[in-house]
This record gives sequence, structure tokens and C-alpha cells, in this order.
Amino acid sequence: MNNQEALTAYTAAFVNELVLTGVCDVVVSPGSRSTPMAMMMAEHPNMKVHILVDERSAGFFALGMAKSIKRPVALLCTSGTAGANYYPAVIEASYSRIPLIVLTADRPHELREVGAPQAIDQLHLYGHHVKAFYEMPIPEKEKSVIRHARMTCARAVSTACTHPLGPVHLNFPFREPLIPQLDNEDLFKNEERNEKYVQIETGNWTLNHSQFEALATKLVENRNGIIICGLMDEEGFEEGIIDLAAKLNFPILADPLSQLRSGEHDGQLIVDCYDNFLRNEYARNYLKPEIVLRFGAMPVSKALSNFLKENHNAIHIVVDGGSGWRDPSALATEMVFCDERLFCESVSNLVPDELVNSNCSKWTAINEIAKERMLAVKDLKDMDEGKLFSLLADIIPSNSTLFVGNSMPIRDLDSFFYFNNKSIKVMANRGANGIDGIVSSALGAAVYSKPLYLILGDLTFYHDLNGLLASKILNIDITIIIINNNGGGIFSFLPQVNHPKNFELLFGTPLDIDFQHVVKMYGGTYAKTENWDEFHSYWSHIKREKGLKVIEVPTNREKNVIEHRNLWNSVSREIENYIAGQE
Repeated sequence: MNNQEALTAYTAAFVNELVLTGVCDVVVSPGSRSTPMAMMMAEHPNMKVHILVDERSAGFFALGMAKSIKRPVALLCTSGTAGANYYPAVIEASYSRIPLIVLTADRPHELREVGAPQAIDQLHLYGHHVKAFYEMPIPEKEKSVIRHARMTCARAVSTACTHPLGPVHLNFPFREPLIPQLDNEDLFKNEERNEKYVQIETGNWTLNHSQFEALATKLVENRNGIIICGLMDEEGFEEGIIDLAAKLNFPILADPLSQLRSGEHDGQLIVDCYDNFLRNEYARNYLKPEIVLRFGAMPVSKALSNFLKENHNAIHIVVDGGSGWRDPSALATEMVFCDERLFCESVSNLVPDELVNSNCSKWTAINEIAKERMLAVKDLKDMDEGKLFSLLADIIPSNSTLFVGNSMPIRDLDSFFYFNNKSIKVMANRGANGIDGIVSSALGAAVYSKPLYLILGDLTFYHDLNGLLASKILNIDITIIIINNNGGGIFSFLPQVNHPKNFELLFGTPLDIDFQHVVKMYGGTYAKTENWDEFHSYWSHIKREKGLKVIEVPTNREKNVIEHRNLWNSVSREIENYIAGQE
């Protein structure tokens, strides 16, 4: 048998197994050594191939897509440094628990470590940032090798999809010639087992009845409790957590990524302004909990994190659907590894109705007072960052996705985006919290989540300009709002600002870039809004446009800090007056 026949049988079997296991989207960056796999993927009738030239952008594009569709997406690149460019996205996927199937083509073993071109050490390229690494064999048509390829594919996909979810890496050495035979009508018909090669069954983590009883008893006996929900996007969790909170009469401190600040569910127990009022010492002392029940990733809010640290003597129960350890402040008194939806349903069934919790009314009352003061931001005439975020729930239509950049935007979303009855899914890259790859991630998510709106800062936008190419070549609709404060706005809130000598050089980092030329280069429409009338006018206009739409909102860093602090001070005054009246 010649090399081409072996190459064809091997790659066809692997690609078909990918499809059988549910991996039907692959993001390919062109290259020579990956030719056999790329051609086979393009040939498969049920595999959708997305081409992106820049591997760094491609990695984040696949990440965003997988985040959106809640199933694994494959990546394919050639040998050499191509795979290294996936690394930032692999790290983000690892820490944000997103399943990626990373496929790197490689030189055969005889061309490694001998000075061959485009040959680097790709074994365990991503270290501990992947859940598993598989060095694949050189293609052969031997049944044992084909079986191994199919079984390894099934293992890899299952591993990526088992809690905690994450990326896996498969490295494929290929010898020349690299062109497979594609003229066989039975190309994807396996000689044996035409269904999945191996059916892998996994179940949700759960507890036994006595464990659920013990936890329910603890929650009932400690009546001064709160529920904290960080980043979550699990099917059925929303209904379960709302029911449990109602049974316990515990307020839910809902992070903007919890998916609890928007939707048709009951928002009566949703506390969404805590980032603003927990900055106040009187409020923190007034609201001290006896027990904390936490779900999901750590919340965005530093004020909330500090509040939890102050209450380290409380009972802290952390519920995690996998085996991860999400407790950076070492506060947990109990780590419960159980599917979050099952936990809520099981404990709720064991909790009696109409439990009393006087602290719940304290939380909701303080929340409404703080929210009323914060919404005064809508009266500002200047192009203010806080006002922009306070308007999002009004201007974004229901059944939309909102993707938010890191640094200041995600924090402003936390401070100014409140509960609404629209269906708005909120997404962000909060695994490693970097500003890299945000444009590409949002465009990847936008393939299947329409319409999608991205809001981010000017540095974040600049950092991933290459990502805009995806909108042009893949015809993706996206609306991007750039908050342009000409630099790193978050540093104006941090201690570095108190050292002005080299502040602009090291932290302010003004770019002074006119983004309209970049947007036009990628075929997008662009507008720079100098006032709110212009903003609303252009926003109404873009609803009828397709493709890439960019609105640039210029703001002032110094004014932004002043307005934020004015609002926080206003909240503090109102809360202190309220608490004084209650005592």
C-alpha cells in the first residue's frame, strides 16, 4: 500500500469520527503540513470549515464559537510556530472551561531535532493548560492504526467535554506526499463500526441523599444567608437557583455573567448593584451574612470579593459542577462537587416553604436605594462611560448576545447593567481576564449567536485588529462599540495614578489612533459620535445594516473617574441615611 492510500484512510477516519462525536466546526489556518487533514475536513459534507489566516486570531475565534454553541470546536494549523500562536486562546479556554480540540500538524519523527525547516518541539506544547495531549501515529492503513485514530478522537472529545471542560491537543506527524485521494465516493464510510467507534457515557456529579439533607439543614438553620452567582451558563440552572433562593428567602448577588440579570425569571431577589454599595463600610457592617452559598466562577466585583474576605468567619459553601478549585481567597468551609442544577433542585426539595430571613429585605432595600442613585448617570450630558453601560439594557434588543471586553468595560457592566426582562446573553473572556483576542472571540460567538454586540476599550480593540478580518471574509454581522479614552482607563482608578511622573508613559499609554481607516480597510461601516444625539441616531441607523458596524465613543479618563466617584459618594450618603433611620 502506498503512502497516499494510508494517508487518505487515516485522515478520513479521524475527520469522520470528529463529526460523529459532534465536532462539526473547525477553524483552519492555511499551511502545507496540515494539507491532508484540511483537505479531508473541507471534503466532509457535515464539517463546516472556517478559514482564518492568523492563528492567534483563529484560536480566539474558535474559543468564542465554542462558548456560544456550548460544544467543542476544532482548530487546525501547520507545523512550527503556528501552533504556538494558539497558546493565549488555549490558556483562556483552560481557565474559562471551554472545550477546544487543538490539532497541530507536525514533521515526522525523522525530521525532528535535525535542523529541518518549520520543525519545532510540539510535544506537550501547551503544558498543563490542556486536559490531555495525544501524539498521533504516522498514518497507516493497518486496521489497528485506524482504530487507534478513531478511539483517540473519541477520547479527546470526551475529555474536552467532561467537567471541568477544557482544551485538548492532538499532534499529527505527516510524511510527504501530503495530498490525499478524494475521488472515492465511500471516503467517509468506515470499514467497521459506521457509528461512533466507542460510545462514551458520562454523568453529572451528584451527592447522596444524606449529604443533600445535611446541606439543606445547614442552610435552613443559618437564616442570615446570601447566594452569590458568578459566571454561569449551564442549561436549567437559572430556574433552579431562582427556586432555591425563593425557598430559602436568600438574596442572589448576581454577577453580570451569571445570566441572571436578564430574562423572564422573577427578579425580586436579584441584587445587582452590590458593586456600588459594598464600597461603603456602613453597608458592609449592616449586611454581614452568617452563611454564603456560591456558584460559578469568582465574581468580577472587587468590592464583593473584599466583603467576602471581611466575613471569613461565615460559613462559605462553594458548589462546583466539576472538580475545579475556585476559591482564590481560601474562604470555603465546604467544597461541594455537584452539578449546580441538581444541587439547587435537590436542596430546594428538602427546604420548607416560607422561611423567614430579615436580612433579605435589608439587601433588596439597600440595592434599590443604590440603584436609584446610580441611575442618575443617565442625566449626564457628556459622553460618559457609565451612562453608556446604563443604556445597554434599553438599546439592545431581546434575544441578543452582549460580549464585553476586559479591564474597565466588564467592571462598568457590573456597576451599571441592571436586571431587565429582556433575553440578553452576556459573554466575556474571564478565564485569564486578558485584553487579547476579544474581537476574534466575539466574532466567533457571532457566527451562531445573532445579533451580537461587542463593547470594549480602545486598547483592547487595537490589541486584536487582525480579528476584524473574520467579519469580512466570513460575512459575519457584528456591532462594535469602542470606548475610546485614549489609553488604559482602568489605571486612573488604581494607585498608579498617584505617581504622575511616568503615569502616561507606563500606564496611560495613549494610542492616538484614528480607527476609521482600520474599519474601512476591513469593509466595515464606522461612525464617531461626539454627543448622545449622534449616538442614538447612528444606533437607529445600524439596525438596518449588515456586516461590520463600529461606533466609536470618545470619553475623557479624568472626567470618568470623577463621575464614578461622585455616584459612589452619592450612594454612600443615601445608604448611611437609610441605615441610621433603621437603627
